[in-house]
Amino acid sequence: MTKSIILTVDHLQKTFKSGAQDLSVLRDVSFDIEEGSACAIVGPSGSGKTTLIALCAGLERPSSGAVILNGVAMHRAPEDELARVRNQFVGFIFQSFQLLPSLTALENVMVPAEIRGENHARSRATGLLAQVGLEHRLRHYPIQLSGGEQQRVAIARAFINRPKILFADEPTGNLDGETGKEIVRLVFDLNATNGTTLMLVTHDRELTEQANRVIALKGGRLISDTQAKTDSAQS
Repeated sequence: MTKSIILTVDHLQKTFKSGAQDLSVLRDVSFDIEEGSACAIVGPSGSGKTTLIALCAGLERPSSGAVILNGVAMHRAPEDELARVRNQFVGFIFQSFQLLPSLTALENVMVPAEIRGENHARSRATGLLAQVGLEHRLRHYPIQLSGGEQQRVAIARAFINRPKILFADEPTGNLDGETGKEIVRLVFDLNATNGTTLMLVTHDRELTEQANRVIALKGGRLISDTQAKTDSAQS
């Protein structure tokens, strides 16, 4: 059965000013992402990977080209519409965790749901923290948690609003090998449970091997787009 397209990137270009010169970070990149798929974005440093997901999520505007996310034209939507789409449909996981230091693990996970005005934010956050093995750390602050534990909190927070698509930028980059493997397992387990589409920027072979699609960038251009696994292997 044909799956729906949740993300379309069409002839995307991004240019930044660098002194008197223009610096092209992305050049004519196009692809579609199906709902429920897991796509790894790979390439050397400076190839445009992080810029690409920032454009896809509406965190930056392209210089030209189009981004359609869940039916919304992100490249031309007003800021309030972008904020609504991110709040309703999008989750984020970053290399640097980005937890609020003054909030406990439970409170950090609850924040996106509280912004949406959900009535059961606490119970959902508690359940997600249990899913990532942190039911005993609910009242701990980020400074009291290890790097792996902080990233588990960030994963739980990313899934609190049941996002349709999750953008992850080097989610294992600050972790040791064994902790990174556990984070990979958690992300893909939660993906299977929730049916969330994953778009992951990574240098991590574990992450790349578990994705069912790999898009490679070099010098801002898309140089390959391959199916790494069948959809049935991800179910």
